[in-house]
Amino acid sequence: MTRGRVAAPSSQEVRFCRAPDGVRIAYAVHGSGPPLLVSTCWLSHLQFDWESPVWRHFLVDLGRIATVIRFDERGHGLSDWDVTDHSLSARLGDLEAVADAAGFERFALMAMAQGGPVAIHYAARHPDRVTRLLFYDGYADPRLDATPQDLELEQTFEQLIRSGWARPESTFRRVFTSLMIPSATEEQKTWLDELMRFSVSASTAYESRRQRMQASATALLPDLRVPTLVLHALRDRMNEFRLGRHLAGSIPGARLVPLDSDNHILLADEPAWQQFVEEVGQFLAADAAPASPAPDLTAVLTPRERDVLSAAARGADNETIAAELVLSVRTVERHLQNVYAKLGLDGRTARAAAVAMLLRG
Repeated sequence: MTRGRVAAPSSQEVRFCRAPDGVRIAYAVHGSGPPLLVSTCWLSHLQFDWESPVWRHFLVDLGRIATVIRFDERGHGLSDWDVTDHSLSARLGDLEAVADAAGFERFALMAMAQGGPVAIHYAARHPDRVTRLLFYDGYADPRLDATPQDLELEQTFEQLIRSGWARPESTFRRVFTSLMIPSATEEQKTWLDELMRFSVSASTAYESRRQRMQASATALLPDLRVPTLVLHALRDRMNEFRLGRHLAGSIPGARLVPLDSDNHILLADEPAWQQFVEEVGQFLAADAAPASPAPDLTAVLTPRERDVLSAAARGADNETIAAELVLSVRTVERHLQNVYAKLGLDGRTARAAAVAMLLRG
């Protein structure tokens, strides 16, 4: 394999949903297999990651073993940029919104790096929806056992962001790149340098990082009752290995897999990446139950029910659907209830799941 060259996935479907506070969140779905929802990492851009020499192999290989749902966190990538609230509660609302919009009743949840506290809170709040929990170079609390020197270093990082993030030259951003992928080629490092600048503004990069440092989920770990896999690079310079060890030691039954790498983002040609893929594939295998054939909606639903569901798929609410189809709101609600019953759906995600069936059909 040529270093840093992986065939791009064939396609992804980019969609949007609204968080509880109205922020528009972009999410994408690709691949096949059991659903895997990714609690997003620090830097992402759904469009540019697709062609990335740093992230492409993640998308290719995970898409071969799972239906991957990933999203740009608030203030980043294709999601709304004009955001100041990056609190744990706001980010949890984003994850809940994506989970509901994607249309899967149950799924595995992967927390990448700073997505750890959000995923832990989600799993604790929605234990009926999470089939299994994975962590990759993650943590429950970024300040766990932090020394005064650690806190001083964090202040230095924040100042670097404020001073140099938006500069055309990459000198300041290269500090973070060198910590994340010290073993990368110059092409890969340059790409990550540029990702920082075009995926998030300097003000948001600073404020989101500052608020993320306050997020903690340590108190919830002993009460989690879900199969858990913790994967962590032994020499990770962004999130030290001790943070992964703490996760595995605090969640009942969790398994820790040390990865022999000094990269925070595993690269395609290092042995640790193949170990990562094999471990994740084996862990998700239990979720890969034989899929039942998709129902023929033309045969199952009446024309009026299909009209109502099609309008819902465009994002229309019940009042708008009623006005478009010259029906009462109560009639629209009755049609939707009939749709859910015929498709075997119930609960708060029934609407999203029915829409997903329509779009896939």
